[in-house]
Amino acid sequence: MLSGYRGRIAPTPTGLLHLGHAATFWTAFQRAREAGGTLVYRTENLDPRRCKPEFADAAMEDLRWLGLSWDEGPVEQSGRRTFYREAWRQLKEAGFLYPCTRSRKDVAEASLAPHEEEPVFPLEWRTPTTEAENFSVPGGVNWRFRVPEGELLSFVDGAVGRVARTGQKDFGDFLVWNREDVPAYELAVVVDDLAMGITEVVRGEDLLTSTARQLLLYRALGAEPPRFYHCPLVRDADGRRLAKRDAALSLRALREAGWRPGEVRSGKREFSGG
Repeated sequence: MLSGYRGRIAPTPTGLLHLGHAATFWTAFQRAREAGGTLVYRTENLDPRRCKPEFADAAMEDLRWLGLSWDEGPVEQSGRRTFYREAWRQLKEAGFLYPCTRSRKDVAEASLAPHEEEPVFPLEWRTPTTEAENFSVPGGVNWRFRVPEGELLSFVDGAVGRVARTGQKDFGDFLVWNREDVPAYELAVVVDDLAMGITEVVRGEDLLTSTARQLLLYRALGAEPPRFYHCPLVRDADGRRLAKRDAALSLRALREAGWRPGEVRSGKREFSGG
C-alpha cells in the first residue's frame, strides 16, 4: 500500500443491502483506493436476535458484484466481545458510566421538549457513580455514558464541513451496553476503529450526532479520533431515506431485475431501445 490511509466498510447483517448502502460503501471504497490505502471489511453482527449469517453472506456477495474489494477481513464483531468488555471496564472505573434501569420507552415518554433526532435522557435519572462499583460485568442492566452538560462537540467533516452538537441539548446520556448484554453501536465502533487503526470513517450523514457521542468516547479512552466523511443519504421518490424494509430497492432485487453494477453505482437505470 502507498499510504497510511485505512478505511472500512461495516455492514450490519439485519437485512439485504439497498441503494443507500451501495452509495456509501462505494464512496468508502473509492476514497481508500484514491488514497492508495487499505480497506477493512467488518461485519457488525453484535445483536444475536437481529443479525443473521445469511444476510452477512449476501452483503459480501452483493458488494463483490457491485465491484468492491477489500484488503482485510471480514472481521466479525461477535468475536470481539472481550475487547468491548475491557473498554467498558476502563470507562466504568474512570467514572464515565453508570447503571440504568430506564427503558427507551421511559425516555421517550419523559421528553417534554421536541428534539430533532432523539429525546434527551433526563439528568435527574442519573444514578450515583458509586453504584457502578457493585458491578463486575455489564450484563443485566443498561449502562449510560455521562455527557457533560452544555459542552460543544465539534469536528470538521470531509463532506459536510464543520459540525457541532451540544451535550444535553442535541443528545443526552447514551447507551454503551444494554441489559441483554449486548455492547451498543457507539462503544463497539470506537473500540474497533481504534484497534484496526482506521484513519477515516465513511458513513451516512444520519450518523453525525453519533460522531459527537463517539468523540466523547475517544477522549474518555485517551485516544485520538479518526477523520470523518458523512455521505448524503439516498432517498426514495417521497423523500424518505431508504431502509432495509425497502426490499424493492435492495441490491439483490435490483440484480434479479437485470440492473448492471454501473447502473446501481450511479442510481440510474439505462434502458436500451428495441
